[in-house]
Amino acid sequence: MTSHIRRATKIVATLGPASSNPALLEKMIATGVNVVRLNFSHGKAKDHEERAAMVREASRRAGREVAIMADLQGPKIRVGSFSQGRVMLQAGRPFALDAARETPGDLEAVGLDYKELPQDVHTGDTLLLNDGLIVLRVQAIEGSVVHTEVVIGGELSDHKGINRQGGGLTAPALTAKDMDDIKTAMGFQADYVAVSFPKNATDMEMARQLCNVAGAAWRHKPGLIAKIERAEAVPRLEEILRASDGIMVARGDLAVEVGNAAVPALQKKMIRMAREMDKVVITATQMMESMITNPVPTRAEVSDVANAVLDGTDAVMLSAETAAGKYPLETVEQMARICAAAEAAEDDERDSDFGGTTLGRVDQSIAMGALFTAHHLGAKAIVAMTDSGSTALWMSRRRIHIPIYALTPKIATQRKMAIYRNVRPLLMDTSADRDTALAQAEVQLKERNIVRTGDLYAITCGEPMGQPGGTNMLKICRVR
Repeated sequence: MTSHIRRATKIVATLGPASSNPALLEKMIATGVNVVRLNFSHGKAKDHEERAAMVREASRRAGREVAIMADLQGPKIRVGSFSQGRVMLQAGRPFALDAARETPGDLEAVGLDYKELPQDVHTGDTLLLNDGLIVLRVQAIEGSVVHTEVVIGGELSDHKGINRQGGGLTAPALTAKDMDDIKTAMGFQADYVAVSFPKNATDMEMARQLCNVAGAAWRHKPGLIAKIERAEAVPRLEEILRASDGIMVARGDLAVEVGNAAVPALQKKMIRMAREMDKVVITATQMMESMITNPVPTRAEVSDVANAVLDGTDAVMLSAETAAGKYPLETVEQMARICAAAEAAEDDERDSDFGGTTLGRVDQSIAMGALFTAHHLGAKAIVAMTDSGSTALWMSRRRIHIPIYALTPKIATQRKMAIYRNVRPLLMDTSADRDTALAQAEVQLKERNIVRTGDLYAITCGEPMGQPGGTNMLKICRVR
């Protein structure tokens, strides 16, 4: 196992049939999983509740707190079902999408889960089905029926997704099912909620309001992740980021809508913008796809993961690789190795990168001061004593090879920080007086072999202790 490999980039793994064994999940967490994703597109509320409980127990046994991310299904923009489960569409042949059809589909037509499609498309539009593998061109719209010609054929099976090239489908980001799923996720206090297909800040603000209301009984407020997968979301990225705690570069649906060739540059832009705005960013979709069936990744996949790391992503995500693949543990091991190797090749951000930023808050200035000073003095660690996790988040936005240890008295904060790049969250009671808390922090570092006698480390805290947003002190310590 690779639990000894230290890396800054975090790993998000999706739980599914292949990884729902408690012993295997414990090994995956020990090996490097930082965030466990529950995909609400599959399963019932009880399934997710049981899996969340299993994650917490496996985390406890592994001795590592992880975050749970509830990923909402979003609108079902899909075709209906077929009488034989699938059809083989031929290029040049007509094929109809009928919102009113109740009977199973065949080679001529199929019903729609997404009933609004006839109102959303126009003659000449290009529709992409099954992640863009099948291409249809709209010939005419007659009432509930969208008549198309097959441009690129192939096998089309039940409930495959539909995208309109260039975007423009009007489905709301939050469905009635999503609203019920938010209640389920808040019942087990999911640390993050990922919102599928948001178009603007309003979608994210509505999701936050629903989460906060549903979590009020537990005084729980999750982090909100906007999945960027619609063409309309790209020009509104800044407003979506302001309304979110982070974004996911969801390269599957996004690539279908904007074209494969546009995605790499968009990925770099999204990662850069998220970091500049003090938000987290997850890079997702097909990162280690071949490991669903093979024990080793392709060289292209290794480069893909490494490039996301070098771009500065907080986390890289595994979907079917750990949910349904043959090698879930091996995939996590390989990804951890790739992340560590890519990080070893990075340069630290130099002095010039600390300049040019206007800091209007004391706590932010202390965070930047800790990075700058620790970098110049060759400190072995930076310690942030934090109630809300904000200080650790700000520190994590700068690329620096000194590990950041975030000490917090709140387990919810510890779990939320599990996704922050280069942050190792630890639970510690920080309510004591300052000197006692600082001494306890050094004991933690020494017990974990992070520092030894003679080493320097930087530590930030607030006076008086235990007040959110109160970080106002930076101290440089030498271990005695």
